[in-house]
Amino acid sequence: MRGIVDQIKNFLIYDADKEFYAKVFPDSVSRKDLMRLRRMNASDLSDVLTIERKNYQFPWGEDIFRDCFKAGYSCWVCEEQDTILGYGLLSFAVDEAHILNISVEPTEQKQGIGRKLLEHLIEVARGNAETIFLEVRPSNEGAIALYQGMGFNEIGIRKGYYPAVNGREDAIMLALQLF
Repeated sequence: MRGIVDQIKNFLIYDADKEFYAKVFPDSVSRKDLMRLRRMNASDLSDVLTIERKNYQFPWGEDIFRDCFKAGYSCWVCEEQDTILGYGLLSFAVDEAHILNISVEPTEQKQGIGRKLLEHLIEVARGNAETIFLEVRPSNEGAIALYQGMGFNEIGIRKGYYPAVNGREDAIMLALQLF
């Protein structure tokens, strides 16, 4: 029985008590607390791709997301009342985790959704990796502030990592020790 419960928890991260208290005592629970984190699945791709295209000039295609599923990466969505607000993808290799993508619906940014996703990906990685890595565009100042605020440190630069309108843009490499 324990295995089934763990599988359900692994699929859906949600606290029904918070929803109850939100209905009975509306001011007792924040919006962020009511957002659900759950594993991404193929039926989510239409909404995920819409967010991806809104946020990036050079978005990932559906094939990349499907490859992430096939590879067994840890893919998550954050939703509120069945509306996907953002998503995050995490891969593992040896004792390392790598955040591949975190993205939030533009109209929902600066509401704590990116932080909630990042905190969750860090917790998923904890115990499975010693270090978690990511790359970020130097022009993405909001993301850099979030990552640094969560304890990530710059460890290098990847020259010409991202496609850009006029060629390529470097990536700042960040890492967080998980012990």
